[in-house]
Amino acid sequence: MSRSHKAELILLSITLIWGGTFAVVKSALTDASPLTFLALRFGIAALIFPVIYRKNYLSMDRETFKAGLFLGFLLMIGFAFQTVGLRYTTASKSAFITGLLVAFTPIAQAVIEKRTPSKGNLIGVGLVAVGLYLLTSPGGQGFNIGDLLTLFCAISYAIYIVYLDIFSKKHDVSKLTLLQLAVTAMLSVSVAPYFETMHVHLTTGLVWALLYTSILATVFATYLQTKYQRETTPVRAAIIFSMEPVMANVVAYFAFGEFVGWIGLAGGALILAGLLTSELLDR
Repeated sequence: MSRSHKAELILLSITLIWGGTFAVVKSALTDASPLTFLALRFGIAALIFPVIYRKNYLSMDRETFKAGLFLGFLLMIGFAFQTVGLRYTTASKSAFITGLLVAFTPIAQAVIEKRTPSKGNLIGVGLVAVGLYLLTSPGGQGFNIGDLLTLFCAISYAIYIVYLDIFSKKHDVSKLTLLQLAVTAMLSVSVAPYFETMHVHLTTGLVWALLYTSILATVFATYLQTKYQRETTPVRAAIIFSMEPVMANVVAYFAFGEFVGWIGLAGGALILAGLLTSELLDR
């Protein structure tokens, strides 16, 4: 098995873990405000990470530090939009709209790295746009503020994926990962008082949600993404991540009985078709 194929299989396994977080976080937000939950999730992850991946984190050059701060800022913006958005939309819709990062990634790459999107990318963007309209139309479930925030999340993630590809090839993976976790935690707790009434009601469900999201979906997933995404292209990585909404909808259906309706389901199918077309058509 080639290095790129191995990396893509690992990225796929990460996507399956992420797919479960939509329902878990949606449930946890009944016991904690969004940014407070985010601060706890990444704070726990930042404390656990050095214990699992032992390294001298004090010997860090200036360029690695700057790259980690920037990636952490992008990561925090994406997660903040997604987590706050989950208060106002369903877990299944949040997952599908987050999946739009696949269509935005080639656009971000064109702007940041001056790479022109291919014909397949452009057709994929068109399919995704139609799918998003069907998913959020009145015949579906309507477009609300939560959907808009999640759309901003998808754009933020697309930019993050491109810069992660750039920086992970130049700097130490473990140090970049720890910086991302710490920055996301600190920024979340810093801005939370300005955007929400911070509260935490410690329940068994919240504890399990924090353990799942901080250890599996954050410590392991962020480290593996930082390490292995550089073995493939940003667009192919984003295509792999298009499996996330599929897994998330399965979990949301069984956890909350969420169903986006037949028009919404058709929109979701078009989104997935667009995500796959943006890469596979050119092959």
